[in-house]
Amino acid sequence: MDITRRSFLKLTGGTLAAAGIGVGVGVRPGLAQPRKIRYAKEVPTICPYCGVGCGIIAHVRDGKVINTEGDPNHPINKGSLCSKGSALYQIPNNDMRMNKVLYRAPGAGSWKEVNWKWALDKIARNVKSTRDKGFVSKNKKGQTVNRVENIASLGGASLDNEEVYPLVKFKRALGLVYIEHQARI
Repeated sequence: MDITRRSFLKLTGGTLAAAGIGVGVGVRPGLAQPRKIRYAKEVPTICPYCGVGCGIIAHVRDGKVINTEGDPNHPINKGSLCSKGSALYQIPNNDMRMNKVLYRAPGAGSWKEVNWKWALDKIARNVKSTRDKGFVSKNKKGQTVNRVENIASLGGASLDNEEVYPLVKFKRALGLVYIEHQARI
């Protein structure tokens, strides 16, 4: 039998097709499945570490996170997690985690505990006074610009686009020009 290029391709294609017929019969794809933990509520959430937005299932019992796993139904990570996402369990279950507001006055050598109302009022007063000091109403050409050049904003990956959008709108309303965020809004 003479083998031509055409007959070689037919033979190769037929062999590959015949070999592929039996592949996959009775085999289902092996997808990650979260463990079912008895008496625990499954709470879906998003990993706060980077901008990828991997889905995580947190198992909660009595208000405490007892386990975290990748969400197999999430379109981004399909159940897999990086090393940081796998260690997410340590965020809510850490005895060293700060749970009080601390304040150190300028020039003070130590921190003191304050309440949330006082801290938020202090932040608001500082933002207002800094904004007033650095507000530019007109540029060198005399054009109205109404901007703040002495405050910058850097955002992190723990916020998603839906949270960043109103935050950036608020910062623009203050007149901030220098806004940078991982989500790049």
